[in-house]
Amino acid sequence: MEHLRVEGLSYGYDCGEVLHNISFSVEKGECLCIAGANGSGKSTLLELLASCMKPRKGSITINGVSIAKEARKTGIVFQEPDNQFFMPSVWEDVAFGIMKKGVTAETGREQALAALRLTGAEHLAERPPHRLSGGEKQRAALASMLIMENEVLLLDEPTASLDPRARKNIIALLKGLDRTRIIASHDLDMMLELADRVIFLHNGTLSAQSPVPGLLFDREYLEGIGLELPLGHGASFG
Repeated sequence: MEHLRVEGLSYGYDCGEVLHNISFSVEKGECLCIAGANGSGKSTLLELLASCMKPRKGSITINGVSIAKEARKTGIVFQEPDNQFFMPSVWEDVAFGIMKKGVTAETGREQALAALRLTGAEHLAERPPHRLSGGEKQRAALASMLIMENEVLLLDEPTASLDPRARKNIIALLKGLDRTRIIASHDLDMMLELADRVIFLHNGTLSAQSPVPGLLFDREYLEGIGLELPLGHGASFG
């Protein structure tokens, strides 16, 4: 069942167009990854999907309804999540969204600890967010999104700052979720483990779509858009 659809999406700044005529759809529960070199438009596309910005042209719909009316059904974790933290402690930041809906502080704390436990960050609950490392901030930000139970999860480079063990745990967590996930990343090995399908951006256009592994194992194609084969090339998937 189709969950999210992007049609003819374009976006630009004064310096020129960043995304041009992007169209794709995502099935309910699917994990779609967005691959592309630096400057290809991955982060901009995620921010448009999260309604952080409005497209110049085109449309985004969830369940057939404009994203402008359904923005609360999406949740995003930015590559640099510092702007997502503003409370004195990690657990208060994680619980902020549900407490705004009327949940008590006691229930909010319990649910925040449970979400932090899922991301391997429960031990950070009382820490000031600004004292966290990049990887710790990433896990706390993910917990703050999981607690909201958004239908569509948007993640920008979720494994970029993680050590190998934390990376493995986050991939396993994301793989086990039954929600629709859209992930922008340079981590092609993560895509091999996690993605159902990959779209490739190149110079602001949708260059190709592929099941996994598909084009992730095509050296010539990847080099043509500024990427390299994943380390897992040659492994058995499926």
